[in-house]
Formats: sequence, structure tokens, C-alpha cells
Amino acid sequence: MSNYYNAFEMSPVPTPSVDAVAAPEPFRGIYGMPMFVIVPTRDLAASKRFWRDALGFFNLFAIPGSLTHLRRWAFQDVLLVPAAAQADTDTDIDTDTDIDAAPTASLSFACVLSEIESIAAACESMRPGCVKEPRATPWNTVDLEITTPERLRVIFTAAKPFDPASQEARNLAGIGIVGPEETPDA
Repeated sequence: MSNYYNAFEMSPVPTPSVDAVAAPEPFRGIYGMPMFVIVPTRDLAASKRFWRDALGFFNLFAIPGSLTHLRRWAFQDVLLVPAAAQADTDTDIDTDTDIDAAPTASLSFACVLSEIESIAAACESMRPGCVKEPRATPWNTVDLEITTPERLRVIFTAAKPFDPASQEARNLAGIGIVGPEETPDA
């Protein structure tokens, strides 16, 4: 028996389906953030441009020189902060040119399949070489990996429509996650 249940009503992420091509609108409301990431950067303005123009975030608010609060969908919050404390320890890596340097961390954001190509193109045009080819995963998503100017590995992950006859469905069932049409009544 599975302890997992369909909880898409709690999420801004659209239910994966063939017609789930539109992403949710950017959410500009203020809420108690259940999770957010703080990203130190040596160039707050350049990082803000990349996150906004390539990754599709918007500036929710900023405290000049101290913090930029970016958001994409609801619950996709990023705080960019100056990296003054890290500047002394990372002087051997040039974040503008050394795209292949090992990322310091990884962060995933949900997206819809129709966004993968445009996000990849926008990132590649702003920072050539920062995008890896999208890849299909055994858990039924397509993942796009981008290395940001701050050396953060950002993964945009788009769920594919669920096909109960697929290998991905068998992979999920093998770990106890069954599809919506297979969920036992509670």
C-alpha cells in the first residue's frame, strides 16, 4: 500500500498532461515562505539580470546593495546577496569564464515541458556553454541543467504526462508510487 496521494491542489505546478503547456502566472503576493534559497554573488546586478532574463524570475523587491528577492512561480523564491564573505576563499575561480568549474550546490525548480527549450535558449544566449542538453529521467521528467554565474547548478524539471504502460510508471511502482488511476481508495 502506498502512503502517497495526489496533492496537486496544494501546488502551483500544473498536473502533468499533454495539454499542460502553459506555466502558472508569476505570483506577486507576499506569503510566509515555506522554503527559499540564498545565493551569494560577487555581482548582484549581473546575477539579477541572468536570473531574470535567462531563468524567468522577476524582482519581487530589493534592498539596494544588500538583497534582491526574486520569484518565479509561488514557492519558487531566491534571495541574491553580496558574496563579500566568500570573495576571499573563491579567488581561484573566474565565474564569468569558468563554466565547467564544479558547482557549489544544486537547486531544482518545476517548469512545464513547453518552457524547457526557451529557458535553454535564453541561458545559452546570455552565457554560452552554461546549459547541458535536456535529459529524460527514470522518474518521468525532463530535466534541464544550467550553471549560473554564481556556480549554482539549477535544474528545471518538467513532468511528462503519466503513461501507466511506460517504463517510468514501472520504475515508480517499483518504489511504491502508483499512478492516479491505480491509487487505492482511502
